[in-house]
Amino acid sequence: MNDRTCIVTRKTAETDDLIRFVVGPDSVVVPDLKRNLPGRGCWVSADRLHVDQAAAKNLFSRAFKARVEVPPEFGAMVDRLLARSALGMLGLARKAGAVVSGATKVEDAVRSGAALLVLHAMEAAEDGVRKISQARRATVHLGGPAIRAYKLFPEAELGLALGGTNVIHAAVLASDAGAAVQKRMVALDRYRGGSPDDLATLAAVVSEDDAAEDWE
Repeated sequence: MNDRTCIVTRKTAETDDLIRFVVGPDSVVVPDLKRNLPGRGCWVSADRLHVDQAAAKNLFSRAFKARVEVPPEFGAMVDRLLARSALGMLGLARKAGAVVSGATKVEDAVRSGAALLVLHAMEAAEDGVRKISQARRATVHLGGPAIRAYKLFPEAELGLALGGTNVIHAAVLASDAGAAVQKRMVALDRYRGGSPDDLATLAAVVSEDDAAEDWE
């Protein structure tokens, strides 16, 4: 195991559950999302609550045993970096043919089990989300994979990453490129506190009648 200790909670955790920070040449704290920057690092639980606490309580200076500067709105800056990383990888997956968009194509990918995860734009209507959620539940009921769904980006950002306009629903397909996207979406979602829709769907238990109705 490659555990590290969060400077806020003082609890050990795996590195995937933490964010590494280093100090730049100008004594400014820098997020090291790829965990490859040189120098001594410290670790914080990978959610905004703990990053904000580390900044507010001057815990970075304590961890580095030196006076360091934390940029203003540091928690928001980390969020932007995580979002940029996720959208960049989504764009690469699109070029690799590992993304489909549009409600019908997304639902087909979910029902066939080809989808690894689903993305809904923040503007997505409840009816469209509900239909795809029904397909996700039915797929699980019939022995298929539990496909996560996220609402992390506005339509404009999804469209920019996917080279289109009016992108409301998208599915990332199971593949190496898809797995790279999933890793970054999970990290961003965790940082923002988790998706209630995703957690509710994964925890849902549907009856046979409900699943049969969803499949029709």
